[in-house]
Amino acid sequence: MTMTHPIPRPTRSVPTENLTAVEAIAPNWFAAVMGTGIIATAAVSLPPGLPTAPGVHDFAVGAWLLATAMLVLMSGALAAQWISHPDRARSHHRHPVVAHFYGAPPMALLTVGAGTLLVGEDVIGAPAAVTVAWTLWLIGTALGLASALAVPYWHITGTLGADSRRPDAAFGGWLMPVVPPMVSAATGAALLPHVPAGQPRLTLLLTLYGLFGISLIASGLVVTQVWGRLLRHGLPPAKLVPTLWIVLGPLGQSVTAANAIGRRADLAVADPFAPALRTFGVIYGLPVLGFALLWAALCLTLTLHTARTPPGLPFAPTWWAFTFPVGTCATGAAGLAAATGADALGYLAVALFTGLLTGWIVAATGSLNAWRTARRPAPPAWAYTI
Repeated sequence: MTMTHPIPRPTRSVPTENLTAVEAIAPNWFAAVMGTGIIATAAVSLPPGLPTAPGVHDFAVGAWLLATAMLVLMSGALAAQWISHPDRARSHHRHPVVAHFYGAPPMALLTVGAGTLLVGEDVIGAPAAVTVAWTLWLIGTALGLASALAVPYWHITGTLGADSRRPDAAFGGWLMPVVPPMVSAATGAALLPHVPAGQPRLTLLLTLYGLFGISLIASGLVVTQVWGRLLRHGLPPAKLVPTLWIVLGPLGQSVTAANAIGRRADLAVADPFAPALRTFGVIYGLPVLGFALLWAALCLTLTLHTARTPPGLPFAPTWWAFTFPVGTCATGAAGLAAATGADALGYLAVALFTGLLTGWIVAATGSLNAWRTARRPAPPAWAYTI
């Protein structure tokens, strides 16, 4: 059966058998850092008093250390690619699929930075943890705003090619460049206590809500296009089906951000604004989390349908979409549980965290199997041809 899809047919083949890690690295690889780092932040956000496995905090520290190591290695490889293979590096932002994943590196920085602030002080001490968290937040926020501007610009001006404008071109990856500001909003809330009181703290609070709005509206525009694409054209190619899970990212992260900022709003503003902002987190978060659960159920059934339909669900880096988006829903549910005191939301957070771990095992196993089969760093051609 022939399927229409937004990926252009290659005009030339790119040999992959001799690629080194530096040649093969692409922005989408940073999704693995996001998916690993969110385990740490989600683990420590689980409501206390609920039945969870012992040693959750130590487990979170281990996940943060692994994500940090992955971030350092991948950042070094990407920097080396721009130095030694600039043509290949530049080709990423001309590709109609890979270009959208320029949002992954800033979100990886922000996720590791959040983990540093939450669990890193046990390893490097509180002052160093705050410094690292601030540094990664500032860099990640700047890069995230750049991706939110640059990738839509490339799309609009035709840099990504005519195929990116096909009626069936929309896919979950379109969200990647516009979600980073929401991650900045969610992770930046934890930095409010580390800003001098008065105008500096108020400025940060207002900035966080501004970042929240940028991503909320942009993501809403994209989600409607992804939904419309599914209804009118059916499923995308099998390798892109996991990107449908990315829709959970802005949904869960916005719930997390609304409650995280609202919970600390009283550090910067007084009544009546502080209680109103806390209330906004609940009023906004509950219906959005409800839709996120519907989307998660739909994604699960569509993913299983694809896996059961020949030729199945081949491995691609897009499998890491099973991790970070689910993790944001776990942190969102945990934030609502803390705000409302509802045990049901706490148990939901634990269930979603279990789903995050399951998704991580699936994605990590697929990655390791692919590396072992290839006997070399696997190239982006797993999912895309550049």
